[in-house]
Amino acid sequence: MDIKKILILGGSGFLGNAIYKELCNYFDTYGTYNSARRSFEDNKQFFKYDMEEDDVHEILEKVRPNVIVSAVRGNFAAQILAHQHIVEYLKENDCRLYFLSSANVFDAYRKYPSYEHDKTLSESVYGRLKIKIENMLLRLPQDKMGILRIPMVFGNSSPRIKDIKNYIWDNAPVEVFPNLVLNVTNDDKLTQQIHYLINRDKTGIFHLGSKDLVHHEDFIKEVVERIGEFSPIYKRIFTTNDERYLAVLPKDNKLPKNLQYGYQDIIEHHVIR
Repeated sequence: MDIKKILILGGSGFLGNAIYKELCNYFDTYGTYNSARRSFEDNKQFFKYDMEEDDVHEILEKVRPNVIVSAVRGNFAAQILAHQHIVEYLKENDCRLYFLSSANVFDAYRKYPSYEHDKTLSESVYGRLKIKIENMLLRLPQDKMGILRIPMVFGNSSPRIKDIKNYIWDNAPVEVFPNLVLNVTNDDKLTQQIHYLINRDKTGIFHLGSKDLVHHEDFIKEVVERIGEFSPIYKRIFTTNDERYLAVLPKDNKLPKNLQYGYQDIIEHHVIR
């Protein structure tokens, strides 16, 4: 069996690099980096790619991947153009795209969690960007793409946890949203799920996050308890008087039991290392 050749766009970012590390021992895996970071310059598996200046087509022609994982961040117009070019490549080549989307594609729906085939609607610029790219992919044959909608991502080296630690150490307030109900994930759980989807050639829409929900305030407070003996200042932010959901749960495309987890598993992962 031929080993799949995988290209991770945004491979130097927090999630992209976690996916690279998860996959590189099993597949012929390549990544892109933008900022000139020496750790990637010397890695022959990584290509410099500036979304605003470079055409993604050049990297696709160089690598000729069977699977593309899109974890790019940055200029929204450049992201849209890059994905238009990726879609053209997918139509002409034996290749599949896994696109990291977001729970924010549903951020206009406040009253309940969202499932795979619910209609997307967003009030945020970020959510609307993700919807625009999703809609491009939904016009492709399903076997060409996987849309991976993910909730808030935590993890020991995640930007969110780093920020919380910095706020605590600087004696700055940690923001919590008492009325926000969400599900969560971390880099370890998410990359295992993505590995499974790629390995099994799964396609379609997937909601990747904890199978249960938690209030943002309760979750953050439990994470802080794991970080250490601190009594931080909490700044409680109410965007609405009602409970507001930002949660993506699976109904049709459930993963195997060993890849399902609860939010408590994510909290327990937050020990100082």
